[in-house]
Amino acid sequence: MVYSISYKVKKSGLSEQLSQEERKRQEAIFEVISSEHSYLHSLEILIRMFKNSTELSEAMTKTEHHHLFSNISDVCEASKKFFKELEERHNQSLVIDDISDIVCSHAESNFDPYITYCSNEVYQQRTLQRLIGSKNSAFKEVLTRIEGHPDCRNLPMISFLILPMQRITRLPLLMDTICQKTLKDSEHYETCKKALQAMSKVVRKCNEGARTMERTEMMYTINSQLDFKFKPFPLVSSSRWMVKRGELTAFVEDSGIFTKRKSRHQVYFFLFNDVLIVTKKKGEDSYTVIDYALRDQIQVGTSQPKDVHLSPMKSPTSMLGSRQVGTNHLFWLCFRSNHSSEKVRMILGTELQNERARWISALGQNDNDKRRHDRTNVIQVEVIRTYTVKQPDELSLQVADVVLVSQQVDGWYEGERLRDGESGWFPAECAEKITCQVTIERNMQRMDRLQGLETNV
Repeated sequence: MVYSISYKVKKSGLSEQLSQEERKRQEAIFEVISSEHSYLHSLEILIRMFKNSTELSEAMTKTEHHHLFSNISDVCEASKKFFKELEERHNQSLVIDDISDIVCSHAESNFDPYITYCSNEVYQQRTLQRLIGSKNSAFKEVLTRIEGHPDCRNLPMISFLILPMQRITRLPLLMDTICQKTLKDSEHYETCKKALQAMSKVVRKCNEGARTMERTEMMYTINSQLDFKFKPFPLVSSSRWMVKRGELTAFVEDSGIFTKRKSRHQVYFFLFNDVLIVTKKKGEDSYTVIDYALRDQIQVGTSQPKDVHLSPMKSPTSMLGSRQVGTNHLFWLCFRSNHSSEKVRMILGTELQNERARWISALGQNDNDKRRHDRTNVIQVEVIRTYTVKQPDELSLQVADVVLVSQQVDGWYEGERLRDGESGWFPAECAEKITCQVTIERNMQRMDRLQGLETNV
């Protein structure tokens, strides 16, 4: 809900004395204050009704309780301090001079609890899913009863748990709106810009914290599933993370008596930010490592069916036409083996066109980065449906997010999220194209401000 200039300001007649731009700036300032008040109220409901519920606590272990609620009490205290100063500033004058100094001060010294809370997100979601999906009927019964209480407005607990993540990512956008409505030659503009950058820094730390926890856990899991047939290397590292994984069809050249032919094999790739590990699947969660290569030694590109000279035992039409064998869309991959130091060239196949595009994009990251940073004439889309990532190369979305699209393939977009610069793939049906040129230019300017860029659009 967008709040207009307060009733008191209108009643006093002061709003008539303000310019149209200053009225808009006042509305943007009131939006920060009033939305913080509403947010704080919801946090207090979360703590009172859910976290402090003796019945709910008794229906789970202490570890599960900690994973669910983490340091939400500290987050609530941070919000109370923040709102207290905002309210005091509001009470000083009906027309608020500025709140940028308050926002900047709290971003630099009071918002660390948000980083801790966001870092726990992966454990929070997993714990809640496990408790709801388990045979623990006591937990589900108590939870349903609490959610039905009038104070909770029939909202599920998860809608309260995700509030801190939503609030901390929304604050830079609210500050950016104030920045837009502040004259660049006014005394408040630089303070507002500093507050915006301080808030953006907090959001980056929150994102990094959430990613680090998830990545570290994933690295240990994958490391336990790999079986090296040669001297292994230390996989787990704080600077390494998963980019993409999945099964592919590889065409390998076999030497015959009179001719050479390609035979088909299934391989499973683990692509990290610095290394590619090529494996064969042994079981449901076990893999034999057959090769690996440094990522900066990889070359990749699209390929055609004629590049694959298949065994005469099966015709190219029957093999490439079957969706089951996963070879409808081909690409080539070239790398220097770190196992044997030989140059390796592979022809690989995927079932879907967008999967081929995603593998080429992930494997050829350097070329992809260059394309992404060229933001001229890119398509902009606005998110109309929330999307939660299912694979490491995807991008999570919230309604009203703006994304700069670098490519569209087979019903999927690859793009860069405006609010924080995060990139990945998502279904095209989750967004609508932005066609208004004024809005497009305004979004580019906002992206520059949010990401602290010095470029002008």
